[in-house]
Amino acid sequence: MAPKTAGGNAAFHNFHNDFAHIEDPNERRRLALAEIDKAPFGWYHVRACLVAGTGFFTDSYDIFCVSLLTIMLGIVYKHDNQGALTTPQDTAIKVATSAGTVLGQVGFGALADVVGRKRMYGLELILIIVATLAQSLVGPGPGTSVVGLIIFWRVLMGIGIGGDYPLSSIITSEFATTKWRGAMMGAVFAMQGFGQLGGALVMLCLVAGFKGSLSTSKDYASCTGNCVIAVDKMWRALIGMGIVPACIALYYRLTIPETPRYTFDVARDVEKANADVSTYISGKKGEGHPDEISQATARRASVSLDVPKASWGDFFSFYGKWSNGKILFGTAMSWLLLDVAFYGLGLNSSTVLTAIGYGKGPTVYKQLFNIAAGNCILVCAGAIPGYWLAVATLDTVGRKPLQFIGFIFLTILFIVWGFAYHKLSGHAMLGLYVLVQLFFNWGPNMTTFIVPGECFPTRYRSTSHGISAGSGKIGSIIAQAAIAPLRTRGATKDKANPWLNHVMQIYSAFMFAGIFTTLLIPETKRRTLEDLAMDWDMGGESITGNPVQSKAADGGSDEGVAEAEPKAA
Repeated sequence: MAPKTAGGNAAFHNFHNDFAHIEDPNERRRLALAEIDKAPFGWYHVRACLVAGTGFFTDSYDIFCVSLLTIMLGIVYKHDNQGALTTPQDTAIKVATSAGTVLGQVGFGALADVVGRKRMYGLELILIIVATLAQSLVGPGPGTSVVGLIIFWRVLMGIGIGGDYPLSSIITSEFATTKWRGAMMGAVFAMQGFGQLGGALVMLCLVAGFKGSLSTSKDYASCTGNCVIAVDKMWRALIGMGIVPACIALYYRLTIPETPRYTFDVARDVEKANADVSTYISGKKGEGHPDEISQATARRASVSLDVPKASWGDFFSFYGKWSNGKILFGTAMSWLLLDVAFYGLGLNSSTVLTAIGYGKGPTVYKQLFNIAAGNCILVCAGAIPGYWLAVATLDTVGRKPLQFIGFIFLTILFIVWGFAYHKLSGHAMLGLYVLVQLFFNWGPNMTTFIVPGECFPTRYRSTSHGISAGSGKIGSIIAQAAIAPLRTRGATKDKANPWLNHVMQIYSAFMFAGIFTTLLIPETKRRTLEDLAMDWDMGGESITGNPVQSKAADGGSDEGVAEAEPKAA
């Protein structure tokens, strides 16, 4: 009988323990994975999506409320005569989160492959909670700058947000039923739309609550006295509210069981694990000490669990083969190209808000209210419908077609926006903005998150997803630090953003390149993770240490493929 593993709750069932009484490790693995892959969709899956999705709600809330944060910091601390942060300060605060996210995505992704998903899941949420709370409590001092402190804590918060990407993706993927895996992963990622909406709604409530104080000033520069006190309370409350959903999901994440695929395909030394469990149950401290002869015998009998730990050397050797490396290149570059335009488009939101009458106002109250209300409208019009259209079609249309078609439509839309910019009315720009948001989310923004969580082998899945996601955030840094300044090139009093049309043209080039990187990724629709692993060049070895069986020899069955999942040489 195999040792039972710890963990398990209403959201994440421990499938490994269901078959612990089966002595043959290959049969135990086959039964557990078949239970997961063929399970009918039920409340267990809904709860798992909610727990993982709550993290993405928090991530999106924290990332996208930064535009509101920088406005209010400028009002309170008035770093220039217009009641706003300087351009370098504004850019630094926004880039800080993305920089931290890159570190978190690669770091947490690699650690989840080395030490396991269970040990890392929840730690990133704790880091987000601590950094978010610290942000809401910072203040300037004789030797400190509030902007510097905000940047420091947003980098740490970004590391936590980055860790949520690979962990939530692969854990949802490895616990999901094959038939609806795309919808489950999509529902987790779609919580980003509600996170954006949540930030705007919280801002609306705060503005309404401090209406009396905010109505006394006509613009940001003249906001003093009670007005500036109100705004100071508002930005702290807006940031601080981000910890509420994170705290709700924390228990479920900390008590998650290890995913069966990691337990079977990567974990080692069954006897040592059994001894550790016995020592813990008996109340003794320290590690267990199994009998060396029994331990050696168990290792020989359970070859399938004797898989080398992931290492960077082994990782580079695996992806050094073009047949393997091209897929990682395809997922990483597709995400990078997408995020250049996805995050860069936020630069034009003020133009769109002005076009629909939500850009300005006679008082500070009206200006802040219009910004929050305008953001609600834009999110509800394009982003949220796009996310859920993707959820509805991922498992029928497929991931690769959605990404391919999405990049094509985005290329066309940005070409129209860029080359016809000076001929478009404000309402035409609003229509283009909504359509772009729709095809972002009903296309590559969704699929670039899902495919890396499915197509890679268990041993490299988290690291590969982290690298792909980190590449995306590098794209967002390029958009904010390199392309953003171009829009003000040759600016005058009459034309604040004379190069904005050229920026749109640049985005169309990135979307066009995304069409070709999409050709490098596989279609993962309704294929088991073990079946997908058979597509990789594993050097002629399988998870059991025997030669890889062909699908024809297996008769094409999921069970035969599950037994013969390959491992890296």
